Amino acid sequence: MFIMSKVAELLQNNFMEKLGLIAGNGRFPILFAKGARDNKVPVIAVGIFNETSPEIEQYVDKLYWIGVAQIGKLIKIFKDEHITKAVMAGGLTKTNMFSSWRNLRFLPDLRTINLWYRNVKKRDDHSLLGAVADELLRDGIELQNSTLYVPQLLAQKGILTKRQPTEKEMENIQFGWPIAKEIARLGIGQCIVIKEKVIIAVEALEGTDEAIRRGGSLGKSDIVVIKVSKHDFDPRFDIPSVGLETIKTLREASASVLALEAGRTLILDIEETIEAADQANIAIIGL
Repeated sequence: MFIMSKVAELLQNNFMEKLGLIAGNGRFPILFAKGARDNKVPVIAVGIFNETSPEIEQYVDKLYWIGVAQIGKLIKIFKDEHITKAVMAGGLTKTNMFSSWRNLRFLPDLRTINLWYRNVKKRDDHSLLGAVADELLRDGIELQNSTLYVPQLLAQKGILTKRQPTEKEMENIQFGWPIAKEIARLGIGQCIVIKEKVIIAVEALEGTDEAIRRGGSLGKSDIVVIKVSKHDFDPRFDIPSVGLETIKTLREASASVLALEAGRTLILDIEETIEAADQANIAIIGL
C-alpha cells in the first residue's frame, strides 16, 4: 500500500499543472512563490535581470532570466515549459525608462518592439501591462489574479495597528481620499502625502517611498500618507503594495498614519510590517 501511494503521489505531481511566475522586484514575488509552494503548485519563474531577487530560486521549481524588454523570450520559455497560466508579481524600476543607457539595458527583442510601437497607445502602467497580458494570451498563456495564493496579504478594513488615528488625522484622510483616487484615475500616481489638509507630495514616476520622503521633508512631522488603487483596478497586475521598507520610510519621514485601500492593497510580510508600525507608533488603517 505504501508503494502504491507513493506511485500515485508521483503521478499526481507529474501531471499537476505548472504555474508560470513573471517575477519583478521587491518581496511580493518571493511571498507569492512561497504561497504557491505551500499549496503544492509547481512554479516556473522568469526573473528580470537587475530587478528580481535571486532569493526566489529557493522557492520555485525552475528559474529563468530575461531582460526587462524580452517578451518574446518570456513567451518561448513558458511555451517550452507547457505553461498555460501565469502570474505577474513585483514591480519594475520605472526611472530606468529615462536612463541614458536604456537601449543597452533593456535589449528589447522584436516582439517587444512590435508590441511597444503597434499595440500600446498609452504609456501608463495599466495600458502597458494590459498589452503584455494580451500578448501572452495570443500564445495561450492566461494571466491569473496575482493574489491567487496569498489572499491573506490583502489589507483588511479597519485599524490594523495598536495606535489609532486621531480625530484630526481622520479629517486629513477624509479630505485626501477623493483627491488620491482622482490622481490615481488620471494615471499620475497612487500615493499622496497630507498635512493640515494640504497636499504636500504626490507620487509620480519616482514611486511611493520617494514621495513619502519628499512629503516628510516638507511637512517635518505628523504627516498622513494615503495609498490607493487605480480606478480601473486589475488584480492581475495593478495591486499596490506596502511593506517593511515602507514603514522604515514612514518612520524616517516622521509620518503618523498610513491609510490603505482595503481589499486592493497588499501588506507584504504582514505580521512583521504591522509590528514595525506599532514600534514606530504609526497607525495603519484600511478603508
